Amino acid sequence: QVTLRAGAELDARWVNQYTLTLRAACPKEEEVEERLFVRVTAGRALRCDAPFASMEGDVVRVSADVAPRTPLYAVLPQPLGGLTVSGPAAPMSRSSLGDDRTPGVEGGTGAPTLLSPPISLQFRLRNRDTPLTLTRRGLVLAPAGGFDPSADTQQTFRLEIEVTDGHGRNCSGAVRVEVLPSPRPSVTFVEPQRAVTVPEGTGPLEVVTQVQASGDNVRYAILDPTAPALFTIDEVTGEIRSTRRLEVARARLVVRAYNALHPADHTTATLNITVQGTDRRAPSCVPAISVSQVPETVSPGSTLVTLRCADPAGAEGSLRYTLEGPAASRSRFRMEGPRLQVNTTLDYDSEVAAAMGFQFTATVVVMAGGQPPRSTRVPVLVTVTPVNEFTPVCPSGATFTVPETAAFGSAVGRVAGTDRDYPPDSLEYGLEEAPGPTQPFSIDTRTGEIRVVGPLASQRRRSYRLTVRLTDTRNDLDPAKRRSRLCEVAVRLQAVPDQAPVCTPEVQELRIAAGLGSRQPVTRLACQGGPDGTALAYAIAGGNEDGRFQLEGNTLFYLPDDLAEPRTFVLLVEVWGGPGAPRRSTVVALVVHVTPWSTPVPTSTTTQRTTPRKEPLIVTRTEAAWSPPAWFVAVLTVSSTLLLVALGCVARSLLRR
Repeated sequence: QVTLRAGAELDARWVNQYTLTLRAACPKEEEVEERLFVRVTAGRALRCDAPFASMEGDVVRVSADVAPRTPLYAVLPQPLGGLTVSGPAAPMSRSSLGDDRTPGVEGGTGAPTLLSPPISLQFRLRNRDTPLTLTRRGLVLAPAGGFDPSADTQQTFRLEIEVTDGHGRNCSGAVRVEVLPSPRPSVTFVEPQRAVTVPEGTGPLEVVTQVQASGDNVRYAILDPTAPALFTIDEVTGEIRSTRRLEVARARLVVRAYNALHPADHTTATLNITVQGTDRRAPSCVPAISVSQVPETVSPGSTLVTLRCADPAGAEGSLRYTLEGPAASRSRFRMEGPRLQVNTTLDYDSEVAAAMGFQFTATVVVMAGGQPPRSTRVPVLVTVTPVNEFTPVCPSGATFTVPETAAFGSAVGRVAGTDRDYPPDSLEYGLEEAPGPTQPFSIDTRTGEIRVVGPLASQRRRSYRLTVRLTDTRNDLDPAKRRSRLCEVAVRLQAVPDQAPVCTPEVQELRIAAGLGSRQPVTRLACQGGPDGTALAYAIAGGNEDGRFQLEGNTLFYLPDDLAEPRTFVLLVEVWGGPGAPRRSTVVALVVHVTPWSTPVPTSTTTQRTTPRKEPLIVTRTEAAWSPPAWFVAVLTVSSTLLLVALGCVARSLLRR
């Protein structure tokens, strides 16, 4: 017996079928294994989940100082037609609408979100003795006037909510909103005492530092000195700014933070501000610009350049080195102190490297300590050179077929080799055996296309085996470093019949009754292409202008329609051999008498075949046509006109004599 595990959650939209493998065995017998398929379908029941549907209901705790009409609780449909409820001040409760086996789904807090598939739900508040509001979307809102923040005790409101779908199914639950008294924390400084150092030359109204205090409605003021000459404070943000350009000096400030609504709630902090003289000279580095060229096989961790930097202030140990620049370039390098090292493989054979022109740029930022920070930037340019790493790969199943009568220059096929080095597939093709009487083929060195360049010895052999050499090009900085591979290519000769097909009989007279519905067979042609059994092709050459007949192989079909009167069709079917040139064909004449179904005819469909007594006659007709150019026609017309005019003049002079 297979049962559902306690606490299991089924979700038909995520998993709608489980496959269980069951094994059983009796003592001293072999084990038997079978599979059980359990399909999960979405139910049609509407159900609210706990704790929303419990007797006590779900609990939401909020502070009394929340803003009016703030969403406190949300009733949301689940993805499988269920219902989820949530409150911003409490953990998400669970409730569902749908299959009774589908539990509720934990959700987030905050504003409600309608999940798919959409469910048309209506929400109704059963009890009216509450200041809270229930919207049509299932949102429980705080009162329009908010809660009483001055209340010292906890307030509790209970809402009984009924949920109804578009089919009249419903479920109900309860929500208990507990409003807690609003706490008013005292004002407290995060740092009661702090030492601040600023550089000399800081301009007027520049931010020197900022103080922060926790509490409600916090405001700030400088107590001591009572009339500060160097600094001022923003009473809202606590930012302390200079009132003029600062010189080397020391100052002590006492800052008070207080609650603007309750000024008795206040505290103080002490700031010791030191204006320090600084050396503004930036560090100097050698080299100032780094340009390097490395092969793509350089290993990660290799050092490209070591910077020699000096701080004019003499604090060599305070220099910090960082990298900045495009992410595609910056991620390939790293700084180990003053050493620029390779972080990842600099692969030349990638589209990313090609898009960047095989050059990676970055900037080394050398930072020195002090205020303000001093920095120097060293541009870095790394050019990656190619390395011929991969050998060309032969195509799989390189076999081609060509008619044995193929003419000189006929295309046989294309050998498509591949190479992973960049630029991709930059290959040269060549035949190991030069074209000759025993090898009547050539190959294009650039495209790999094989063509016929000699007579095919079809009487002596039926196929050729060619050895093609693939050699990569332009894949290494050194042109002499090239890789090659030999590939075997098979060329098969396709037989071409040397005589026209013979069909028996060549003239047929057929009678059929046009039926209703699908097509009906008329006859099957009996033709032979030659002693080698060459496959034949069939086509209707004439007499089928209205498309009432159809050929499939050597079988002729009639397509019934609304034929009202008997009709006779004369069809010409051309039969020919393989695709070789020249094309030899035979024409079979079919006389088909079609009688409508309503016309009295014999109860069975009859087919009569008549063979002429005379011997079959094969007629070969050759038509020659010549289409002269337009200029030739114009010249011929003008010459003929002039000739006629000359002849008329001669005849006229003879008659006068």
